[in-house]
Amino acid sequence: MIPHGSVRIKDYAIETPLRKSSSSFEGQTFQEVKIDFDSKSAIAAINFVLKDEESGAWYQHRGRDFKIPLVDYLEDDGNMVGAKWGFGVLPGALGQLSNIFLKAEESHSKDESNNIEPKEPGKESRRLEGFYEEMAIAKEVPVYNSVTVSVRKCPETDKNLLYLETDLPRDVVVHWGVCRDDARKWEIPAAPHPPDTVVFKDKALRTLLQSKDGGNRCYGLFTLEEGLEGFLFVLKIDENTWLKYKGNDFYIPLSSLSMSTSIPKQEKPEGAQVPGTTEKENEGSSVTEYTNGIIKEIRHLVSGISSEEILKTKTKEAQESILQEIEKLAAEAYSIFRSSIPTFTEEDVTEFEEPKRPATIKISSGTGTGFEIVCQGFNWESHKSGKWYLELKSKAEELSSLGFTVIWLPPPTESVSPEGYMPKDLYNLNSRYGTIDELKEIVKKFHELGIRVLGDVVLNHRCAHYQNQNGVWNLFGGRLNWDDRAVVADDPHFQGRGNKSSGDNFHAAPNIDHSQDFVRKDIKEWLCWLRKEVGYDGWRLDFARGFWGGYVKDYLDASEPSFAVGEYWDSLSYTYGEMDHNQDAHRQRIVDWINATNGTAGAFDVTTKGILHAALERCEYWRLSDQKGRPPGVVGWWPSRAVTFIENHDTGSTQGHWRFPGRKEMQGYAYILTHPGTPSVFYDHIFSHYRSEIGALLSLRVRNNIHCRSRVQISKAERDVYAAIIDEKVAMKIGPGHYEPPSGSQKWSLVAEGTDYKVWELS
Repeated sequence: MIPHGSVRIKDYAIETPLRKSSSSFEGQTFQEVKIDFDSKSAIAAINFVLKDEESGAWYQHRGRDFKIPLVDYLEDDGNMVGAKWGFGVLPGALGQLSNIFLKAEESHSKDESNNIEPKEPGKESRRLEGFYEEMAIAKEVPVYNSVTVSVRKCPETDKNLLYLETDLPRDVVVHWGVCRDDARKWEIPAAPHPPDTVVFKDKALRTLLQSKDGGNRCYGLFTLEEGLEGFLFVLKIDENTWLKYKGNDFYIPLSSLSMSTSIPKQEKPEGAQVPGTTEKENEGSSVTEYTNGIIKEIRHLVSGISSEEILKTKTKEAQESILQEIEKLAAEAYSIFRSSIPTFTEEDVTEFEEPKRPATIKISSGTGTGFEIVCQGFNWESHKSGKWYLELKSKAEELSSLGFTVIWLPPPTESVSPEGYMPKDLYNLNSRYGTIDELKEIVKKFHELGIRVLGDVVLNHRCAHYQNQNGVWNLFGGRLNWDDRAVVADDPHFQGRGNKSSGDNFHAAPNIDHSQDFVRKDIKEWLCWLRKEVGYDGWRLDFARGFWGGYVKDYLDASEPSFAVGEYWDSLSYTYGEMDHNQDAHRQRIVDWINATNGTAGAFDVTTKGILHAALERCEYWRLSDQKGRPPGVVGWWPSRAVTFIENHDTGSTQGHWRFPGRKEMQGYAYILTHPGTPSVFYDHIFSHYRSEIGALLSLRVRNNIHCRSRVQISKAERDVYAAIIDEKVAMKIGPGHYEPPSGSQKWSLVAEGTDYKVWELS
């Protein structure tokens, strides 16, 4: 009874593709599936849901599975389709397709009916005679448009001039008003109002936006009085279509200390310019208005806490309360910064347009040179020999010959766990990987070969040396002999007296409170000491989601690394156990963290790794293109800050927390080593049977000057093949499907191939 082409989903479901129907109605074609049942079977009902393969969306009936009863004793639980009995096929759009519905025999022998045990004693069950029911399915279709708003102060009238522009075409009406406090109660502002404005029920105004660019865009200019808290609006496209922000009104703050995200970051709006002003004037007035108020508030609090009267009359608790208020204002200032600056899209910023590497390259900690290729120089078992530094040193020249520019070394400090990720005394660099002198030797060796060295630093947590009076390990020794003020207050396991954590807690060790001045001072000194004493060039930041990225910026500004990358790893989005096609929310969280560091650090592109897993495991290569035809990971939004990888010591090695699909690793490397971003190659793969294939791809990347901002043109993203052209000089494909780069005046040469992957370059 299972239709052809069906796939079993574990042990409880079957996935069947719909086929194009041979019948049509009024020119429309339909999809259908036929399931043949044995009338003697004990099947009482069919449950099903529909899935859109293109978008990954699921469709249900009233929030639950569709349910088709095949016997009459089932109770209607609210999601039953065709629950009434004894009726024939009804007229409708699919009326003439009645032959596709199941019809059981009109009668069964007494012996046959006895084979099916009814749910309720005494009731004779009847099989389905046939029915037709037509149900509507609402499909969400993503539409990508932007709304850009800028505000400036008019120097002549002291009123606010708000400029709103959208790429929605023609006849867009703004339904708008203002509010005077945080309650955001709509009011009609004082005149003047823009042209084509009408009053709506004495509560709001409606303004028809003016067309520009031949009707492809429209805009409005609003004059707003002083003393208003915010500008509220929704967009009306027609009588049935209204646009809001995540179900709420769009809100534009007008006061200096109030800011709320009004436009989704992933929309990446371009900055609008008020007619008659320069872009610099617009930006300057807006920034000044928002920041001056916060600076004034903080200065007021600082001057208050330092005054003699405060010192004489206020208790220590009161002073600490004021300090906490300053911390809140600082956090609010950061929130304003983050929400007022859109997520970067690198289509507008390209630093490397030359076909060859420039003679001198500006180095940024977020990108390095832009041409970096990282080797992770260890796995989960590397500590066991006790001589890892010496073993890796013997392979330094081989790694250099392969084209690596950066080597990532394991955590160097004394640690409760042998792998190094439970650090104790940060200044003790004799670890299970070797001594401090052996560490210095290997760093020197890599420097001689022109390879930069990353230290793996664990800043989120630290293991204590001593117990407090309650027997809790939260007192530290060594050179950094912190007390329990260095531990966050909201980790229930370690009784910290610090402030609440600025990120997620790691419950295996005391989480460090980076809001404490003494903690930040000590960490900055330690990082600078590592740079000077050992010679590290940059950092890999462990468990970066455990503390605010603004603290990372502070540490990087102090230690001045040539390259830094954070591990911001959390779960992707799944529905019914299957990965969603749209992973924008996941990559947005990573981009938010990078934004918090002000771009001073990159981040591992966990989104891309996860999508590669799903694409390769299920032969669903369409996943490798987002709704805008770009790569679907961080590399599609902020490539210069995306460090791409397919495996590391956590996901692979002997831990295997999230192992890349077996025997498909080279497809993963064919992707990350030809695409923008900064690729990271795992040690276990380099020194394996993949060595020559990885070497060929590394050579190709170096030879063609592919860098972290290279351009990607996706040629195919279908069920069985993904193909792309990078910088118009490298073509690649992964998957069992067919692809050849375009022929014509360009001549392509096949330079690397393996199981289900090929790479070409221009001759």
